Amino acid sequence: MTSKTPYRFIISGGGTGGHIYPALAVANEIMDQHPDSEILFVGAQGKMEMTKVQEAGYKIVGLWISGLQRRVTIQNLLLPFKVIHSFFSAIGIVKKFSPNAVLGFGGYASGPMMFAANSRKVPTLIQEQNSYAGLTNKKFGKKAKSICVAYEGMEKYFPKDVIKFTGNPVRSDILSLENKRDEAIQHFELDPNKKTVLVIGGSLGARTINRSIAGHLDKVVKGGFQVLWQTGRFYYNDMKNVAADYGSNIKVHEFIKRMDLAYASADVVVSRAGALSISELSLVGKPTILVPSPNVAEDHQTKNARSLSTNGAAILIRDSESEKSLMNNVVDLLGDKEKQASLSAALKKMGKPNATKDIVSEVMRIIN
Repeated sequence: MTSKTPYRFIISGGGTGGHIYPALAVANEIMDQHPDSEILFVGAQGKMEMTKVQEAGYKIVGLWISGLQRRVTIQNLLLPFKVIHSFFSAIGIVKKFSPNAVLGFGGYASGPMMFAANSRKVPTLIQEQNSYAGLTNKKFGKKAKSICVAYEGMEKYFPKDVIKFTGNPVRSDILSLENKRDEAIQHFELDPNKKTVLVIGGSLGARTINRSIAGHLDKVVKGGFQVLWQTGRFYYNDMKNVAADYGSNIKVHEFIKRMDLAYASADVVVSRAGALSISELSLVGKPTILVPSPNVAEDHQTKNARSLSTNGAAILIRDSESEKSLMNNVVDLLGDKEKQASLSAALKKMGKPNATKDIVSEVMRIIN
């Protein structure tokens, strides 16, 4: 479907994959529905969105903006100047690009862009991925035309009348994993006769999860299963060295690009509890063990994970207990088909497969 007048959108957000990938999913859906649209991304200079967005084929502009460091640094001293500079730059971007709407997904760049859009009276939409709203989204949510959320109870952060319970947008390739297992086995050089545990801790890695796996690899051999392990950039070399003694049972990757195939290969998944991960896992429906990171604002990953575990949709293991109990839980779950089935069924009930389309519908509603 081609619009009569090409739509123009600015999409802002980044810093982590949890902000970037939902933004890209929405951008792709906009282009599928309205292929003559123009989309400009705005991110923070030096952050991962500056690379990831361009790799996806979109133009991105970087603002000179960063967060507050926990210690006294030159960056902290520069922060007031960065904020002022970014706000003026954002106003200039909105004025020049003249968008129909500005979409904010959280992260450092979203604040200046939401401010600029409001100052130019451009409609804004915010997409909040977590059960705990981010600082930028909370501040600018009061003036947003629509706020798309993935968790119930978000009226404690945002005006109730603009909240839309859509779920989180996810990459389209994971929506259909049927008939991908054979390709996945071949792609990752796995043994088709062994059960597979997929371990994912984010692009940078999760120290506790990595230690919990590395310290009990003997149980993998004894149990007769295999591990497809995304260690993250910071831990890859160390974990690869540890796994070398266990042969082909352990497949170590710094980062897995084909997550659709990784999910397709898995019998059980071990993951952090970031909002994007949970949204993907809810659609994939594989039996899941969640180990929430404690190093996040308001412990929101534990809240994310508890929303699943209280509904029998995942097993929650606290970070502090992981090294002692994670692998035992993995082995027990692999041997319990009834538990696997109940977790899978409950998890699928929580999925929102139409989230991306619903968010784009909201975008079109606020500009029309």
